[in-house]
Amino acid sequence: MNVQRWFALAAALGCLHAAFSLHWALGGTWLLETVSPAAVEAVRQSPLGESGTLLAVAAFKGAAALVPWASAWGWLPWPRLWRGVAWMGSGFLVLYGAANAFGAASILLGYQPGGGEAVPRSALLGHALLWDPLFALWGAALLRALWLSRP
Repeated sequence: MNVQRWFALAAALGCLHAAFSLHWALGGTWLLETVSPAAVEAVRQSPLGESGTLLAVAAFKGAAALVPWASAWGWLPWPRLWRGVAWMGSGFLVLYGAANAFGAASILLGYQPGGGEAVPRSALLGHALLWDPLFALWGAALLRALWLSRP
């Protein structure tokens, strides 16, 4: 796969993450229970208040997904700045996603206690199998793109 396809894959994975935040910001609830009980309760109690937060999260994720891709095509000023930010972000995404996915999986498999508050199985499954692996894959695709395109 060529470097532009790796950047496109990373952008697509990040935009998928952002799309769910936007979906929840606009009042949708599909897969919300796979994030956390606190998220479900917050949206239930204060839908307008959480909408602003979720819109900001969606915008941040969308920018984080699209800026490296746009910079790789030469569409943004300061390419060295965006490349440096992308290197840091990709490393964060891989580490954050992998650590949280493994943490949730270890609780599900009984290797680690669940902590003080009982976390619903749906949230643990969401983090072990969907949200956090998606973060890690997004970061890995971006890391690959950055590595292949290094000067």
